[in-house]
Amino acid sequence: MDAQWAHRDRSPWPARLLALGVALLVTGPALGPGFVLLRDMVFVPRQDLDLDALGLSGSLPRAVPVDAVMALLTAVLPGDLVQKAVLLGLVFTAVLGAARLVPPDADGRRGLAAAVAGLVYGWSPYLAERLLIGQWTLLIAWAALPWITRAALRVRAGVPRAVPVLVLTCVPAALSSTGALLAAGVVLAVVGIRRAAVPLAALLGMALPWLVAGVLSVSGGASDPDGVAAFAARAENWGGTLVAVLGTGGIWNAGAVPSSRGSAMVPVLTLFLLALAVLGWLTRGALQGAGRGLVILGALGVGLACAGAVPGVAGVLEAVVRTVPGGGILRDGQKWAAWWALPLAVGAGLGARGLTEAVRARGPAVLAGPLAGAALLLPLIAVPDLVWGVAGRLQPVAYPAEWQQVRDVLAEDDGPGDVLVLPFGAYRSFAWNDGRPQLDPASRWLTRPTVVDDELVVAGRSVAGEDARAAEVAGAVEDPLALARTGVGWVLVEQGTPGRPVPSAVTTLPLVLDGADLDLYRVPGARTGPEPSPGRVTAVALAHACALGVVVGAVLWSMRGASTVTLRRRPLRKRVTE
Repeated sequence: MDAQWAHRDRSPWPARLLALGVALLVTGPALGPGFVLLRDMVFVPRQDLDLDALGLSGSLPRAVPVDAVMALLTAVLPGDLVQKAVLLGLVFTAVLGAARLVPPDADGRRGLAAAVAGLVYGWSPYLAERLLIGQWTLLIAWAALPWITRAALRVRAGVPRAVPVLVLTCVPAALSSTGALLAAGVVLAVVGIRRAAVPLAALLGMALPWLVAGVLSVSGGASDPDGVAAFAARAENWGGTLVAVLGTGGIWNAGAVPSSRGSAMVPVLTLFLLALAVLGWLTRGALQGAGRGLVILGALGVGLACAGAVPGVAGVLEAVVRTVPGGGILRDGQKWAAWWALPLAVGAGLGARGLTEAVRARGPAVLAGPLAGAALLLPLIAVPDLVWGVAGRLQPVAYPAEWQQVRDVLAEDDGPGDVLVLPFGAYRSFAWNDGRPQLDPASRWLTRPTVVDDELVVAGRSVAGEDARAAEVAGAVEDPLALARTGVGWVLVEQGTPGRPVPSAVTTLPLVLDGADLDLYRVPGARTGPEPSPGRVTAVALAHACALGVVVGAVLWSMRGASTVTLRRRPLRKRVTE
């Protein structure tokens, strides 16, 4: 069974067209002019390769190394084009990857099984909810998981040069800490412990940028344990938390849940889908080898996703988050349901194939067509409002021109000092973005390091931030002299967004730019902002170099032995007639 999984499809175009159609239906509005700015999804026209991007600022390196990659990409392409390519590409690759993951049937085609698997994986609550919360880096890893599984299957089968191909397939997932762990879990489950040493070592090398930056972070790496309850998976309807997670939903943020998930029919549809997947995995040979590993990994994903909602287990998670550096990665447990999405999709595809074949062989053959149609419709009617940007919520907007003006002023000034952004808070709700919640774009847009509040408020519950400097600056904001001593040289006030009142002392500072949306003040006598120590800079730079070296090495390894010399044909001898 293992050897069949990665076989080529004799009819690949139906799956490709399905993936393209789903990608266009899901991301349609986002492909228009402008940027989609929704919660954590914040793209800017040009991002700089600064301390934040490299993991050398005071906050935990949550966007390392993806911010560095974005800085390099937006140096060549406009940020809005990069965002559109990312969103369209991740949906396309997710659907196509899941479709190609299903083992082909006897005639070498995947057919109905591929279509069902692709839709279950790529038209899912997981995609809808993570899009609405803006976690596009997590979705890149989620989209890569089927391809990582295929590459791991080739390693398991002993295909030549399969290991470097597997390493390269893991690169998109390694752009984020969660993605690297998701990829590592799949590799271990499919390849097995004995063969996983080299690819896991390569994954560790690619994860060094955020690992080293996190260990050396001045914030210490510990997180607020209250975040475990705040970010715990939640029920979306009468089915409860477990059924929501089994359907790949259950995200902690109620505002990021499509309205259709509250329907009373959703648990019923989830159970039908689960029954189809169970039927598929009960197919002869399906639960052997790599198949068994995927199912076990999926069960682990469900367990981690629900852990924060189980009283006794939640206490253990709180202790880990409070005491273990980097333990905060476990707070949002529902994201680990990505592991469950793989066996759910493959099992549903196999179940649809087995059910229709059984009907053709033993029952009224005329029922095979309706059963196939029902299997294809099942994931669609479970999340009908995923169509067209989750019911139009992925609507692009244009940044006000004042943002570029502020960037230009800061870029042209040679004086020292970082930028304090007010109102003090991590998220914004601008009228020009239709009041949608979004992460403050200043840290990515501006050319100087920014100081923003990283405290979060979730359903009325405050989750403390991890940036020690942000707390220090917040205590000095009422005194311009104290503010200057902390290394703040500018104060950017963003108008028209809810937040704490701007201190009156700030409005007495010299006003450099007076706009309708942004006011920029200069802080006289500012010192140079805190800079990372040479040792920390060296360690983080070496970590990035190591990650790049792993990727380059994998490329060279995959090319080794491939002949680049065209075989010469023996010249024809001219026949001489006498």
